[in-house]
Amino acid sequence: MSIKLTHFIELFRVEQGTDEDGFPVERDELLVSVRAYREDRYGSEMWKNRSLFSKATVLFRIRSIPGITLDTRCVVVTEDGRYNILSVEDIRHKGLYWEILAEKVDTEGVVKDG
Repeated sequence: MSIKLTHFIELFRVEQGTDEDGFPVERDELLVSVRAYREDRYGSEMWKNRSLFSKATVLFRIRSIPGITLDTRCVVVTEDGRYNILSVEDIRHKGLYWEILAEKVDTEGVVKDG
């Protein structure tokens, strides 16, 4: 299988914690920065067959990373936004590539560092 890994992405795990005043906060722990294949959702037959994941707006394929476990607590960050992971699968069960289905997070109206 030949996959063109042309996009740069970062994978984060969202950890729950508390700040110095005892209030609950979410912190992003960087797992890895990698290159990925990216396919946005469109009306092809392949996307129609993924109807179970109708919320998925993008598909990422990356090389498997030894020692890293991806699950739905993780997020993908690209130059154009943040994506919640809905599903991670080992392509063809060979341990070479992972396929990640994700949905874009709407960050409009979020105040950063303010």
